[in-house]
Amino acid sequence: MPWNVTLRRRSYVNWRETGIGYLYILPALAVILIFHFLPIFYAFYISLFNWRIKQGPFIGLANYETAIMNPDFWGSIKVTIFYAAGIIPATLALSFLIAYALFQRIRGRNLYRMMYFLPFVTATVAAALVWRWIFHSQYGILNFVLGKLGVPAQGWLLEPRGILELAFGALGVALPDWAAGPSLALVSIIIFTIWRDLGFGVVVMLAGLSNISSEVYDAARVDGAGEWTLLRNITIPLLSPTLFFLVIVSTIEAFQSFNPIYIMTDPNWGGPLNTTLNATMYIFQNFFQFTKLGYASAVAFVLFFIVLGLTILQIRVLGRRVHYN
Repeated sequence: MPWNVTLRRRSYVNWRETGIGYLYILPALAVILIFHFLPIFYAFYISLFNWRIKQGPFIGLANYETAIMNPDFWGSIKVTIFYAAGIIPATLALSFLIAYALFQRIRGRNLYRMMYFLPFVTATVAAALVWRWIFHSQYGILNFVLGKLGVPAQGWLLEPRGILELAFGALGVALPDWAAGPSLALVSIIIFTIWRDLGFGVVVMLAGLSNISSEVYDAARVDGAGEWTLLRNITIPLLSPTLFFLVIVSTIEAFQSFNPIYIMTDPNWGGPLNTTLNATMYIFQNFFQFTKLGYASAVAFVLFFIVLGLTILQIRVLGRRVHYN
């Protein structure tokens, strides 16, 4: 058979196989295009107009300029940073400690793993409503327990004052406004979020610990390494890809968090004195309450670029410290 005929036949077979492959992924591509990419492009289109209840005049990037110059927007970013700073380190540290303990050979290990993962698979709305009752200023079980211990009842989800302001105020020390810290209401939501996300971090940490070869530990023990040396020089470095993944995912999730704050505080006013009004709640407020559809869409894109910038920064800075071998 001539060589050119053979090449044409092989080319036909390759194109046929490629076409069949694209047909298989076509439904998934259609779903992604219709429900992901088209809404993104349409949201950007809306952000270029003075869009209220209906489409208004074209104003270009004016909505973006308004967002960047608006102190309320940067106030919501400040709340978001407080929220992320409270969740990420605590969740990572607790997830590592619990996963490291559950990785050991202890009785009932599988039961403990299921118990820690259970909050993560529980419906967020249902769990948030329960924690909202726990933090209730009048009927909550937490204030009931504090009362039995002789501690004054707290406002929790209704308290706009900063946690540091409350702590130092009890000692008679007055702090300036910039040093007050996140409000007690926001800290209450942070506690709930840590409780909810802990199971995911534990499961991922356990998977990362399972990938570390036992031969590495055995060789180090033969050389006389203790448990602390194993933890510092083997476990943590070889677990760094897992930690790196959790840092990036947790940061993105924290900056996009909506359900806990919406359920546990007033969705219309951003909690007590807007102290729980994070960026996503700010977008929701402007979109649905104030019907500033164009402005809210512009804020959403600004938040997207902030999260994108943070992710790139984390990859550049933390990626160098990750050990894959």
